[in-house]
Amino acid sequence: MEKLKKRWGLKSNFQIVLILIVFAINGSFAAYIAKPLTEFIGLEKATTNPWIFWPIRILLIFIIYQITLPLVGFCFGQFKFFWNLFTKKMLMRMGFKSFFKEI
Repeated sequence: MEKLKKRWGLKSNFQIVLILIVFAINGSFAAYIAKPLTEFIGLEKATTNPWIFWPIRILLIFIIYQITLPLVGFCFGQFKFFWNLFTKKMLMRMGFKSFFKEI
């Protein structure tokens, strides 16, 4: 636990527990939401080639996960942690660097 606290700049074990809970809830939530979205765009597991269905579904889960991570973190009082350490870094890697220079 001390290693995580030091790496993430946290002050308490309770904060680590909250962050791990957010990761768990958000992962399940992203997978849950991806199912109706794949059906909405017309992809169904039974009728779509698995080589097409699964990469699209995984891509949807990834996008949903990135969008909802700070939102779920906010519900647990950990928005700042998830925004600074994960979402902000991911968006910067995707080419949105100029957006964060203004903030």
